[in-house]
Amino acid sequence: MIYLDNSATTRPFNEVIEAMAMCMREEYFNPSSLYAPAMRAGRLLSAAREAIDQQLGGGTRVIFTSGGTEADNLALLGVARNLRGRKGHFITTKVEHPAILETAAELERQGHEVSYIGVDENCVVDVDTLVEAVRPDTALVSVMQVNNEVGAQMPIEEISRRVKEKNPRTLIHVDGVQGFLRVPMSMRKMGVDLYSLSGHKIHGPKGVGALAMAGNARVQCIAFGGGQEEGLRSGTENVPGIAGLGQAVRSYARLGDTAPHMMACKQRLAQRVLDSIPGAHVNGDLAHGAAHILNITFPAKGEVLLHALEGAGILCSTGSACASHKKSASHVLTAMGVSDREIDGALRFSFCPENTLEEMDETATQLAKNVELLRKFVRR
Repeated sequence: MIYLDNSATTRPFNEVIEAMAMCMREEYFNPSSLYAPAMRAGRLLSAAREAIDQQLGGGTRVIFTSGGTEADNLALLGVARNLRGRKGHFITTKVEHPAILETAAELERQGHEVSYIGVDENCVVDVDTLVEAVRPDTALVSVMQVNNEVGAQMPIEEISRRVKEKNPRTLIHVDGVQGFLRVPMSMRKMGVDLYSLSGHKIHGPKGVGALAMAGNARVQCIAFGGGQEEGLRSGTENVPGIAGLGQAVRSYARLGDTAPHMMACKQRLAQRVLDSIPGAHVNGDLAHGAAHILNITFPAKGEVLLHALEGAGILCSTGSACASHKKSASHVLTAMGVSDREIDGALRFSFCPENTLEEMDETATQLAKNVELLRKFVRR
């Protein structure tokens, strides 16, 4: 099998599986209890926090969640609750993950105002327009680090600097689910106040993530109970999942800079496709997008081509797996100005450090073979 859907989820590292299994066998205690074994479980949580903090430049508070979606919800809704009854203004982009866009819609239902900023043909947000939208009552700007469908990298440092020049009280939130450990991030250096991440995108377990907070960033809880996680995320901590997340962070960090290898895979697949399939084209900026995501439109129906590749043992995606049951056209490609017909032929390939150049060659061969076959059945 050739697995090219790593932006949907990743295969856990073997050491992650071992760490979780050990935790369930031996360190299954509730970390809120007072006896020594429970304190050992608590140390596993601390070790995971330290691993995440180190990768984000230090000086952060790490709150564990059930994943990136909950972390995004806690960031946006938590900032809104911290307004203590006042209605605020929020800014985001038109190409965010549904975890942000649906939460923004909830903010609007609560009476807050949300501005949605557009992007260019490469899916990069218009920074001038975003900064112009900042007002005295703008509580939060939320911009993703890496777009999950086309891999566009947002200019986070410039956004933060210019927004805070205009309104120093405005907080900056970054959805880092597709960026953490694959694109550099120093929260303090880049002026980021809140940062969301997810375990299963970095070869860790599903069902665990975190919201990191820097400086004086403050949110209010959105779920109530026993007051765990500094009172911001009540409920007994998922110790095996958090231990797995911590191990995933440490294991991924030990790989060093994986971007050059993944970029080589990305460019190899793109070039082979463009050379062998007339009418195919890349959506987004091939050279400047993140190394691990490639989106290509083919002269064939994407969903049909996806299943043809599956028959050859190659797995990819037609877009965001997190919204795979929604039948509407990709909101990301639409915002980029891609036509409905081109969207219908788009596939996303997403890579991990374990992918090989040989896999890219085989994938390109199967794509060319199946596109040619499908062309024969197109009505003219």
